Amino acid sequence: MPSPHTLAETELQVAEKLGGLPIDFAATAVVSNLFRAANATRNYLERTVLAPHGLSWTAFVVLWVTWIWEPIETRQIAEEGGFSKATLTGVLGTLEGKGLLERSRSTTDGRLVLVSMTPAGRELMQSLFPEFNQHEQQVAESAGDDRERLAELLRHVTASIEARR
Repeated sequence: MPSPHTLAETELQVAEKLGGLPIDFAATAVVSNLFRAANATRNYLERTVLAPHGLSWTAFVVLWVTWIWEPIETRQIAEEGGFSKATLTGVLGTLEGKGLLERSRSTTDGRLVLVSMTPAGRELMQSLFPEFNQHEQQVAESAGDDRERLAELLRHVTASIEARR
């Protein structure tokens, strides 16, 4: 759901409220706009591409990570997707119930659970991802000729944050 305030309204209100504090407004704008852009993008992709397939954003991320790295341990999916193992357990149950994924115990360590795609899951991702990518192109086109530079800057932001863990 979009914010009731425009980006310009929000930035003016923040400047008014925090004007007397020693604040780096450029840093605030970067983080705020990054957050808003990520949420807007997620909501757009969930509404336009994923919902018609009965998928949430989290379910899509689980499918994507599994599709790329299968077989993959559940803890690795949670790390890659940035969500809790409890959230993952529920999503895995749903995706397994839809016949898209399957879980199995590791043959080398019975405590570890591995996740793999089913043929139906692979088929879904083969057909869904090109459609998803068309919408990614629509999102990215607003950056114009700066798309590659923006992607590189976002990689730097991510690497910097991940280095602080």
